[in-house]
Amino acid sequence: MKILLYFEGQNVIGKSGIGRALSHQKRALSSIGIDYTLDPKATDYDILHINTYGPKSLRLVKKAKRLGKKIVFHAHSTEEDFGNSFVGSNKLATLFKKWLVSLYQQADHLITPTPYSKKLLRSYGLTQPISAISNGIDLKKYYTDEHKEAAFRKHFNLTETQKVIICVGLFFERKGILDFVKIAEKMPEYTFIWFGDVPMISIPANIRHVVKKAHPKNVIFPGYINGDLIEGAYSGADLFFFPSYEETEGIVVLEALASQQQVLLRNIPVYDGWMEDRKNCYMGDNNQEFEQLIHQLVNHRLPNLSMAGFRTAQEKSITQIGEELKSVYQAVLELPYDHQVYAKVTK
Repeated sequence: MKILLYFEGQNVIGKSGIGRALSHQKRALSSIGIDYTLDPKATDYDILHINTYGPKSLRLVKKAKRLGKKIVFHAHSTEEDFGNSFVGSNKLATLFKKWLVSLYQQADHLITPTPYSKKLLRSYGLTQPISAISNGIDLKKYYTDEHKEAAFRKHFNLTETQKVIICVGLFFERKGILDFVKIAEKMPEYTFIWFGDVPMISIPANIRHVVKKAHPKNVIFPGYINGDLIEGAYSGADLFFFPSYEETEGIVVLEALASQQQVLLRNIPVYDGWMEDRKNCYMGDNNQEFEQLIHQLVNHRLPNLSMAGFRTAQEKSITQIGEELKSVYQAVLELPYDHQVYAKVTK
């Protein structure tokens, strides 16, 4: 069995969660010994596993069909998480949904990260099998490390006692970036750092203005950072605060959980079934609640739930995701498969 993994638009969305999802897929398949290629010109594969939805993706799907290949479409995107993102995204959302449906209908099997996003896809009228498989997390990469944490604080000139709240995400309104800045403005005694980047020309003017100029001194936008520095930030900050309004999963949440960090989320449906308020994270519904929770969490006035969060991350390890992908591939190819694993992801 050989898989063609495809990802279009690396320069535009390669730094997004979808880009990291591809990296996780490669490691997941390697962990369980499944052969794969990234070459779109290849023909010696059995399944096209496609992650993106541009014109090149459509051409590759048509080519795969001509070759008689099976197609698994990874439905990372929905109409709901397209809105409040790029310039014009709200006006284009309905057309974007129609385009997505036309692509997803080509697949023999759909994969999407959560039961929530699976429910959305079903509401679009898609009828083929759909598996809810997490994007997964590399537990060997995200963990507590004193040296990485010290490097993070040194890089940003933070004292050992300085309270630091971080977020990781693109500069999209739906990610809650405006709320992040408003809350920081009311809490000048803390440092707020938003890691992430996106081509400035692609986002609305009001978001560009906030990122470039209109934010308080205690807010830092360092751009896209990877490696030891971001890994040290995840575990070395005092809180991971992710106020996003809409996700299909949120890989950054998994990264924070794996780093044994305290996590504060907006209470939205995507977390149903795997994140639970005051069990493995904290949740709020509005800025007033977020302010109160941030104060309490960074000053250790609430129970530390980081180990419960870490156990959630362990359930979504790269190896586990590999086994779940394998069961889908085998079912699509009508090969013997692990019925227990397959039933778990398709229920």
